[in-house]
Order: sequence, then C-alpha cells, then structure tokens
Amino acid sequence: MFNSSLYRNRRQRLITLMQRGIAVIPTAPEVLRNGDAHYPYRFDSHFHYLTGFDEPEAVLVLVAGAPAQSILFCREKDMEREIWDGFRYGPAAAREKFGFDAAFPIAELDDKLTELMGNQPALFHPLGKHAVWDDRILALRARVQAQVRSGITAPNEIHDVRTLLDEMRLIKDKDELATLRRAAAISTAAHQRAMRATRPGKMEYEIEAELLHEFRSQGAQAPAYTSIVAGGANACVLHYISNNTQLKDGDLLLIDAACEMDGYATDITRTFPINGKFSAAQKDVYEIVLAAQATAIAAARPGAHWNEPHDAAVRVLVQGLIDLKLCHGSVDAVLESGSYKRFYMHRTGHWLGMDVHDVGNYKLEGNWRLLQPGMVLTVEPGCYIRPADDVPSAFWNIGIRIEDDVAITTQGCEVLTEAAPKTVAAIEALMQRP
Repeated sequence: MFNSSLYRNRRQRLITLMQRGIAVIPTAPEVLRNGDAHYPYRFDSHFHYLTGFDEPEAVLVLVAGAPAQSILFCREKDMEREIWDGFRYGPAAAREKFGFDAAFPIAELDDKLTELMGNQPALFHPLGKHAVWDDRILALRARVQAQVRSGITAPNEIHDVRTLLDEMRLIKDKDELATLRRAAAISTAAHQRAMRATRPGKMEYEIEAELLHEFRSQGAQAPAYTSIVAGGANACVLHYISNNTQLKDGDLLLIDAACEMDGYATDITRTFPINGKFSAAQKDVYEIVLAAQATAIAAARPGAHWNEPHDAAVRVLVQGLIDLKLCHGSVDAVLESGSYKRFYMHRTGHWLGMDVHDVGNYKLEGNWRLLQPGMVLTVEPGCYIRPADDVPSAFWNIGIRIEDDVAITTQGCEVLTEAAPKTVAAIEALMQRP
C-alpha cells in the first residue's frame, strides 16, 4: 500500500535542510527510441524519492518559509488520452493521494513558478543535469528580475539541490531496505535459474533470457542495467553486453545482472563453469577472488573508512597472484608497483540504491568517509587474465568477478544477495545434471 507520509517526511527534511528559498525538481523526460515508439519510461530518481509519483511531465516545487509548501505540477486528467496511453492522476487526485499541499497542471508551471520565485533568497535545482531545464529556470529567474521596479526580487543564490539530496539518499530507511531485500531475492533467484540453464552450446542471449524471465515473472519492473552474460574471453571485457556468443565446454561464464524493483536496483555478479565443473586453474583463481571478497565483506562495518574493504580485497588478491606466479615480489612491492592492475583494474564497490551507481560522495574534505548503518554498497573483487607470453596458458581467458550487495548495520553488515550460490561446492552442486 502506498505510504504518502513517507514521501511527505522526505520533502519536509529537504525543506529543513534548505532553510530558505525555493527548490524546483523535474522528473525525467520521455525519450523516443525510434519513430513514434518511446523507450520504457523511467522517472528521475531524486524526483521519485521525494514524491513517489511515476508519471512523466511532472515537476516538484518546494518552498521553505512560513508556511512551507510542497507543490506538484503534473499532466491534467484527460480521458481521451487515457484511452491511448493509460491512466493519469491529474492534479486534484495527485494532490490527495501523494500528500501535496497543492497541485497544478504542468501547463501552468512557468506562470506559477514566476510568482512563487518572487522574493525568494535562494533557488535550488539539479544544476547541469538537463541543459533544457537549466535554460528554462534561468529564463524564469530573469522574468522575476524584470519585476524589480514593482519591489519584487529574484533569488540571488543558486544551489545544486543534489548536494542535499545525495546525502539524504545515501542513508537508506527501513522501507528502502525492505524494497532492496525484495529486489535482491528476485535477482538471486534469477542467478540460480541461469546456472541451472547453462550448458555448452547455448548462446549467451539464451541465458540472458532466463534472467529477464525471472525478473519479470516475480514482479520486477525491469533490469537494473544492461545484463552482462560473458562466456570465456568475453568475461575479460568488463562492460561486455553483446551477449551473442556461443558458450563453450571448459569455459567460465560471468553474469553481472540484477533487477530493479519499485525504483531500487540490485547488482550481482557470479562466475561459474559452463559445463558445471571448475578446472584446476579456474578453481585456483576463483578461490582467490572469493577469499578477497570475504575479506572485503568482513571489513564493511560501521566506523570503517569507505576504502577499507577495497584495500583488504586487494591485499588478498595480490597474495594470490604471487602464489600463482602471475605477480612477483612481496605483497607490498607488488602493491607499490601496481603490477597487479593488469589482472585487477577496478574498484571493489560502489554505492547502491535507486541508481545502480548510487549517489553520495566517497570522500569528505579529502578523506574517505566513514561507513554508517543504512549505507548500501556492492563488494565486487575480480580477476581477469588475458593471454600473454608470461602467463601460463591454463590461465588464459579466465575472467572472474564475484559481487554482492551489502547493507551496513549497527553490528557489521547484512549481505542482501547471499542466496546466490558462490562457493565452488554450492555452484557445482546446483549445476549437477542427471
């Protein structure tokens, strides 16, 4: 059931942080795919975080003052258009359901906003996100400035509202965490389904179809991002999305895929043998990556610096690469030289939430920020070994990444995606075929 008080409270928190002035926050535009066909619509995350309203052509206006105001501008109710495009609330119903102080037709935005902007000391807007909106807001501010002889002043400060919103969104509340858990359950089931369906001779896109089927059949609205289904050498391409190669016996399959549920994303990667059995070399590398991930997850706790899980994972990976004779020297020497980066070249995680790479600064005043309860991040070490003269051929084209979604708790962390098998024994058992 829709909880309008959740969104009203978020809007009030933002108004309190603004202290004074007016905020103008549009949702995302519809985007044409080709001809008359649009891409499936997806709202702007900041807008939806504050409103719960998922129709296009909508703008939220917040006024900090006495009294504070929360105003929605949206499409008018239009029964004829609803025959073609589906239900729309219209201002009156939207105001009632979503808990706004007022709501107006989107066609009235410029006139109303010119009035509301008058004598406001500050203007908050997602600056630089949409050039069209930047130009429109500045033009409206200029319209207010033109009324100076009438004693009306325009905002003399302009702030990026995302500075405040990003920090709000960084700490997830109980409702957000509950949604993320539901999304994680669907995504982990999809990875299990993909493992069961995988076998030599199938195409990568056939496995992608298994993932998409599970997402949608369990109620998720969409993939959270374009699925990576990368067999063999394709797993050594970090952002491989072609998904059009035939799967070969003896290769590994790396799947980086997850769903979006009610506006919240999950992000999971699993790597497993296409024939259901790890080779000796594959297992050796896999166990190193798995150990690195376990060490990183253990370091993801309240009070730890953001970079501690990454640093912990890298030390385990480097020791493993030295043990396999893929890197040479001491751990500290390899870390200092950076020679390990030919096999591991990305960070170990990122924020997760409404966006896959969610909002929030990683450093504050030049220092890695401290992890706090309610933060959600990914933990995703990997190892990617391309053919080279100094690399034993048994390791060629082994690409492995293991990624889970982790919520920081008061005691440590909760692995939201733990149900997706990732030990060698669990993977091989799941993939056993009669």
